[in-house]
Amino acid sequence: MEKAPLSVAIITRNEEANIEDCLKTVSWAKEIVVLDDGSTDRTLDIAKRYTDKIHRRRMDIEGVHRNYAYSLCSNEWVLSLDADERVTPELGKEIIDTLRNEKDAAKNNAYSIPIKTYIGARWAQYAGWYPAPKVRLFRKDKFKYDISEVHPRIFLEGDCGNLKGDIIHYGFKDLAELFKNTNEQTTLQAREWHRVGRKFSAFRMVRTSIDRFIRKYFFKNGRKGGVLGFVLSAADAYYQLLSYAKLWELSNKDK
Repeated sequence: MEKAPLSVAIITRNEEANIEDCLKTVSWAKEIVVLDDGSTDRTLDIAKRYTDKIHRRRMDIEGVHRNYAYSLCSNEWVLSLDADERVTPELGKEIIDTLRNEKDAAKNNAYSIPIKTYIGARWAQYAGWYPAPKVRLFRKDKFKYDISEVHPRIFLEGDCGNLKGDIIHYGFKDLAELFKNTNEQTTLQAREWHRVGRKFSAFRMVRTSIDRFIRKYFFKNGRKGGVLGFVLSAADAYYQLLSYAKLWELSNKDK
């Protein structure tokens, strides 16, 4: 079977529980590139069964790290994945068909893909968590991330299309892991805000936290998700609250 003409770039760090299932779902790709951040488990041993394009680099700034991974790819088109993600068969076929259709591939330089995230066995369907499309398929020379420690913005030349198939994201084994991640991400967010000179405002901290909850729970259908929908809406508000609290702490350290 002829391989699809694209590279798959996968970021890893101690992902022995996830990497094989991820790699199996992109076996149709012409090239698979793994960029590893110092794994000490069996991640690389497993990856070697599927690709010889394995590179090592310490994760410093997310945008820089991801851009480096894409620079290692030899094909024009790149599909970007994390090790805890899976490409559904429907999405795989859609990607192959899109790239083979020269007219479709010519009019767009990137495609956004819905991300279907699970917390344990529960699909996070509401509160803005789905479809939550992200640009994951793109022409390598037309796309890059900015240099940010957390949630880096994308820079894209040209138009972006939309695919319908899902990337399945087994993001968190339980709510405890979700909130652990929130704690880590808000530390990076506060550090980034502090670096660019954002000033702490108690009013903004309260306003944005309340606003996030209202938007997620009422306007992004969190209320339809029962207890999980409420928790996810509250988690987004908590993210804002904690980010500003940590910015306040950093500002006081400067004084």
